[in-house]
Amino acid sequence: MAEGKQMYPVSGEVVETDGVYSTEWGREELLKRGDIFPSDVMMGDTEWKLESLPIDDEELRVEDESKRLDQKHLHIPRISK
Repeated sequence: MAEGKQMYPVSGEVVETDGVYSTEWGREELLKRGDIFPSDVMMGDTEWKLESLPIDDEELRVEDESKRLDQKHLHIPRISK
């Protein structure tokens, strides 16, 4: 295969990997394995590129939640006996 030439999935094909996909026009969508790549409302059939795996997004969400929990705990008054 020549350098710089990849074949991305197109509208109507089955999604093989869960992830966040984007079109050549910048539309992003979370798609799950077994879904069908949708057509663009304005442009019709389009290519879809995998941008990130869901685990990446999930790890960031968990990390953000733990930071918020740590901040909340800093403000809880301690009672000494």
